[in-house]
Amino acid sequence: MTYCVGLLLDAGMVLLSDTRTNAGIDNISTYRKMFTFEDPGERVVAIMTAGSLSTTQTTIARLEEAIEEGGPRSIMSAPTMLGVAEIVGDTLTEVSGKVADKLGDRAQSARASMIVAGQRRGGDPRMFLVYSEGNFIEATGDTPFLQIGEHKYGKPILDRVVRPSTSLADAQKAALLSMDSTLRSNLSVGMPLDLTVIESNTCSIARTRRIEAEDETFQAMSAAWSAALRDSFATIEI
Repeated sequence: MTYCVGLLLDAGMVLLSDTRTNAGIDNISTYRKMFTFEDPGERVVAIMTAGSLSTTQTTIARLEEAIEEGGPRSIMSAPTMLGVAEIVGDTLTEVSGKVADKLGDRAQSARASMIVAGQRRGGDPRMFLVYSEGNFIEATGDTPFLQIGEHKYGKPILDRVVRPSTSLADAQKAALLSMDSTLRSNLSVGMPLDLTVIESNTCSIARTRRIEAEDETFQAMSAAWSAALRDSFATIEI
């Protein structure tokens, strides 16, 4: 399985994904689920994937091929971020349909979803959750984050903390703690993690980071969060 989360804020966007892929308890692998495309100052697009590895890898490969060829199917030449989401949705639908046809009775395992985020010069930062059927929903001021994969464990902290006015520094902390909660509760989500930060109106990636299991900063944050929860729990009276 997987867990990916994207936060859409006034200051920019924060995206975080794990890398674990499993096809059974004895077949666990590491695959990147975060893909970024950048024309600095003009356009930046980030895509995170969950679901069938065959479907998502093929979809990303086709999107990359379309970028090289140029033309209307390229996410780097679509006139708007809505157009980018539509291209990703159409490509995902086409690929998942072909994979499903080959799988027959196991067609359900061809399903996948993607978070598409980015900004073009002159437009607003936007973030979409794209489904296998090609339809999508968009992050809004009321719900400024999107999740795919094993989202239930990491959602409570996002609901309580994240607002459009949240700073990029606090948003990174919230995303990492959301991931930490998921890692503790679900073995199908695993390290290393990929983090990408995009500042508003720059149309470029401000920060990208691979976080390994032995990362001291992440470990310290996880331990501090656990201690804070225990201390808060002890002070509550009923």
